[in-house]
Amino acid sequence: MKLKGKERMRYYLDFEKRLEPYERRLNEIKKFYSLDDPRYNKEVQSIKRKIAKIEKEIYGELSNWQRSQLSRHLNRPHTLDYIENLFTDFVEFKGDRKFKDDPAVVAGFASFEGKSVAVVGHQKGKDVREMAYRNFGMSHPEGYRKAVRIMDLANRWGKPIITFIDTPGAFPGIGAEERGQAEAIASSIEFMFTLTVPVITVVIGEGGSGGVLAIGVGNVILMLENATYSVISPEGCAAILWRDGSKAPLAAKALKPTAHDLYLLKVIDEVIKEPFGGAHRNWQETFNNLKPVLLKCLKNLENKSGDELRLMRYEKFRRMGVFEER
Repeated sequence: MKLKGKERMRYYLDFEKRLEPYERRLNEIKKFYSLDDPRYNKEVQSIKRKIAKIEKEIYGELSNWQRSQLSRHLNRPHTLDYIENLFTDFVEFKGDRKFKDDPAVVAGFASFEGKSVAVVGHQKGKDVREMAYRNFGMSHPEGYRKAVRIMDLANRWGKPIITFIDTPGAFPGIGAEERGQAEAIASSIEFMFTLTVPVITVVIGEGGSGGVLAIGVGNVILMLENATYSVISPEGCAAILWRDGSKAPLAAKALKPTAHDLYLLKVIDEVIKEPFGGAHRNWQETFNNLKPVLLKCLKNLENKSGDELRLMRYEKFRRMGVFEER
């Protein structure tokens, strides 16, 4: 499968910056010189060994805070990248039929391995201009109402629904609150529990706040290895508990927002392996890892009745969490 999408300038997190000079030099040699020249060929091999060594040191033992940073990495593939590389014949639907279209949520119908499905997901944007246009993936009420409109069509037509989660949370602006942000989120969550078609949710990046759950009530919840899924961001948690955003690493450790933590807590069903170092370092491998799992999940759900699917979602979310009554 040929990777689709434009090449983007590589961005480095603080703990990745040791890689930058070596990778820039490697790209420079490949772009301007011939690898048939023994001098450059030898240098390339030396650089590759250094990169492999540094990668092992950096990514060998990631903390929750570092995984939280990776989940937001500017070079991670976003919803439209997954749609472009895993689906065909995507037709996007726009507008909520009440106020306007919200670019922070993309929704429509596509073909996945010959099967017609509905696709809904948050879209953060790839550069400064698109991030502003997409509001950094933070949806207004119109985005959730658009999502419900598409999911309703899928339900009536008997089409499975695949949702992609990648947002810091719902937009908390005055206008969004005036137009019923909380109601839109609650209505979307309630509606998803009534669906009689299979729903598969994939957390591909940052999953924060109730804005995630609005399109996250799935029969199966998948999560990329370096994605995060939590009621609040580490910075927000630190600001509330300690009034000090610099304690975000401590908050990330306590929140347990990572895929492996949530799998142990039975919040998610499966962890999707990422390339060593994160999805941003090899998009193609990320898509290749996700595709067979999506196919497997669709196959496992396609023969279940609507009542079975509804009950499955209800019981799944009722089981989440551990509590004690006194």
